[in-house]
Amino acid sequence: QAVERRVRMEQDLRGAWERGELSLVYQPVYSLADGQLRGAEALLRWQHPEHGAISPSVFIDVAEQSGLIETIGPQVLRTACEDVVKWQQAHPGAEKMFVSVNVSPRQLRSGDLPRVVADTLRDTGLEATRLHLELTETAVIGDEIHASGLLARLRASGVKIWLDDFGTGFSGLSHLRRVPVDGVKIDRSFVADVLRDPDDLALTTAIIAMAHSLGITVVAEGVEKEGQYAILRERGCDLAQGYWLGHPVKPEDFSQLLA
Repeated sequence: QAVERRVRMEQDLRGAWERGELSLVYQPVYSLADGQLRGAEALLRWQHPEHGAISPSVFIDVAEQSGLIETIGPQVLRTACEDVVKWQQAHPGAEKMFVSVNVSPRQLRSGDLPRVVADTLRDTGLEATRLHLELTETAVIGDEIHASGLLARLRASGVKIWLDDFGTGFSGLSHLRRVPVDGVKIDRSFVADVLRDPDDLALTTAIIAMAHSLGITVVAEGVEKEGQYAILRERGCDLAQGYWLGHPVKPEDFSQLLA
């Protein structure tokens, strides 16, 4: 039954973008130092005509395994860049806004990413420094030499590279020296227990200090309480996102946040 469900989901996912079932929402990212809105993370959602909202953790895995992500990924990237350009045109103060877009391991392995990114930036007119690509640690660890070369090419174009779910991979610290990244996102599992667990607080504090010593920006994910926000700001974390700061919203609602 599980295999049948998966096969059916893969079939349904084909053409879901064209049918308007897939869409993007944006979670605001704020500066901890001054509380200002700095950017947004683009998140993919699937509203299935029969089953309703399907969890991204389920359908993105199917897209990755089936190879559909190689079609969907560039469409997400283009839409996110177009939306930011629209916000910048509508709100003069938003020209420094960034958008972060998740890149899957398969997109990284294909080697086509620098060309896709360059074409998208050229066609949409978005400044390269306003685009942040998010990769999980595991995607990079899988083939570090290939990944490093690819990421170096992207960074040379002005695009920023962020490492997502940082701290969950055992070799996180050693990779930061060898893989060219601009930012790390502290995994939400650390942030969740930062007020209760002294070990998580110590680890979070160490990640912030270590990243800063390498000139790397630190983003906290999953900030859901005022106390978490306060302690992260006190420890010098740069940026934060989470339900306490703002839920993911549709592009037009995000535009209202900039007004």
